[in-house]
Amino acid sequence: MTIANALTLLRLCLIPLIVVMIHSGRFGIATVIFIIAGLTDALDGYLARKLNQQTEIGAYLDALADKSLIAASFIALVFVQLVPFWLVVLVIFRDLMIVGTVAIAWLMNNPIPIEPLRVSKANTAAQIVAVATTLGARGFSVPLPEPVFLGIYAIVAALTVISVAAYFSRWFAHMAE
Repeated sequence: MTIANALTLLRLCLIPLIVVMIHSGRFGIATVIFIIAGLTDALDGYLARKLNQQTEIGAYLDALADKSLIAASFIALVFVQLVPFWLVVLVIFRDLMIVGTVAIAWLMNNPIPIEPLRVSKANTAAQIVAVATTLGARGFSVPLPEPVFLGIYAIVAALTVISVAAYFSRWFAHMAE
């Protein structure tokens, strides 16, 4: 097992801890664990490239870990009423659309390479900021005004919609080949 894949698996293992901490109201601990998980996301890709350990399974695991971390965190936060339901639906819909297009391409014997787009990386970063800010403000009693949260959520929503459009454009171009 590569170091990068081990970090990705660590990120997957941290997800249930984050959810439990959110549901038990331990938002400070959830924040710290979430930030550690987010850092493993940055580190695993860097190490895979730096150590020449990029693997196909690593790319799939990384995507799974990213989507699972974000989805589980947003779902847990909506259950404790800290993020708007519409945002969670939008984020999860995007991920399901991406997974669905990859699956359709594979079923049509025309697999699409797993390569995140720049807008997708920006979207993931914005989602991480949204979750970390929401958790951190609650966990460390930082009184952020409501417009700060609304602004962050608006950025996440915009990047989510733009990334869906970009992935669909890429998917249609790939399927037309």
